[in-house]
Amino acid sequence: MRRPLALAVAALALLTACTSTGSSGSGDGVSTPGVAGSYEPGTLRVLASSELSDMAPVLDRVEKETGIKVRPVYLGTLDAIDLLAQGTADGKYDALWLSSNDYLRLRPDVAKKVVSETPVMSSPVAIGIKSASLKSLGWKPEQVTWAQVEQAVQDGRLTYGMTDPSRSNSGFSTLVAVASALSGAQSALTDADVTKAAPRLKEFFQGQKLTSGSSGWLAAAYERRGNVDALLNYESVLEGIPGLTVIRPRDGVVTADYPLSSLAATDTTVREDVRRLAEALRTPEIQREITERTHRRPVVPSVSPASGLDTDRRRELPFPGSRSVADGLLDSYDNELRRPSRTVYVLDTSGSMEGDRLAQLKKALTNVGGRFRGREEVTLMPFGSEVKDVRRYAMDPDPRSGIEAVRADIGALAAEGDTAIYTSLEKAYEELRTDRDMFTSIVLMTDGENTTGSSAAQFEGFHALLDPAQREIPVFPILFGDSDRGELEHIAELTGGRLFDARQGSLDGAFEEIRGYQ
Repeated sequence: MRRPLALAVAALALLTACTSTGSSGSGDGVSTPGVAGSYEPGTLRVLASSELSDMAPVLDRVEKETGIKVRPVYLGTLDAIDLLAQGTADGKYDALWLSSNDYLRLRPDVAKKVVSETPVMSSPVAIGIKSASLKSLGWKPEQVTWAQVEQAVQDGRLTYGMTDPSRSNSGFSTLVAVASALSGAQSALTDADVTKAAPRLKEFFQGQKLTSGSSGWLAAAYERRGNVDALLNYESVLEGIPGLTVIRPRDGVVTADYPLSSLAATDTTVREDVRRLAEALRTPEIQREITERTHRRPVVPSVSPASGLDTDRRRELPFPGSRSVADGLLDSYDNELRRPSRTVYVLDTSGSMEGDRLAQLKKALTNVGGRFRGREEVTLMPFGSEVKDVRRYAMDPDPRSGIEAVRADIGALAAEGDTAIYTSLEKAYEELRTDRDMFTSIVLMTDGENTTGSSAAQFEGFHALLDPAQREIPVFPILFGDSDRGELEHIAELTGGRLFDARQGSLDGAFEEIRGYQ
């Protein structure tokens, strides 16, 4: 099992990545854990799950009514728990606000850092399915089970997207829900339950055609592509996507309860502010605004869920009984259950990368290499005035030998030449012409503007002539050094990718965050 080491590497990388603070922020994926300033009376520095960025208007209202200001830093739930475990959050954050503390409670080293928790709202994992697909399958929404979903996948009648369980709690909760339902577990999931369900789980995840590190990008990719039948995510996310019928499977769900938690490293004054904030968020008026604005369910009995939210009860599926089971489930998903991934890394090694920039690139790539999964295929494509080399690596079945080969070639990278961004991207798409049943993407890292080879307009023409399957391959550019934000944003928008900013942090954090999209 490689997950504990991989998580440690991820947390260390994220410490130096760019920061998203304040009541705004994209909430799209893992925003990195910068410090939200030093403690100020009446201002709480909150380490929060990324999807909570939609609570900004609610928090603004609470501030006006109570005087308590929230300064959130958004991060993936599992990554936030790792930061707590390493002690990095001590003295830098006043409260924790995750989608769930279930995984946290499996880690005694982290659980002792939380001294209180107050559920604020809830949202179960659900299935959002296109109306045409629902009709074709002949399903009655109130009767659908996870077993029916598995059978539809097995019959080739259903495809779906979900977030990466290693990055996003919605993905992790979905994985737990499916494993619990398909194993028939009647209590906390065990290793035996996971082993028993493994063949059915593998069949189930063959239907996953879209992955993401965040719910926001997942929804955008779903709408852009239009060829995926359903999404698995929190009910609250799915309710906001037009054209989906939201189904809570009859055999059970896993529910996020968004507890606001005080941290043990804080004093009584801070904890009192956290208590007051939680109390304000649970007033009937605020609970009504939360459910109407976010489609999450109120936790105060006197407040009804927003119109359209099904009020029939569903069984709460059992969470893993130990950390080893949870981590084993994640490891199995990464290396055995999910569709494998194929990535081309288009790497700027032009003359401007000489010195510290090239050293940073080598370090970041070496670190991310430790995260490669079993069955993954990786291509390194360093470029300057043209593509210098094309190196291919297979991580099947054991990634260790492939990882060592990647690291050896990373060490040999040298900086020279001009910067042929678009010509190199064209070469990457040509490399990915083969139709393979894999999650396929291109990662572009450059420290400058395009100076030679194909132009932006020529690349647009090239991209337009790709076959439909190739046009769906996203490019994830990394903003670094003197690269042009507008140029890279255009590449991301054209290809359906997403821009990652390493200029406010590190390449390590950017490459690590992209792993959730591969």
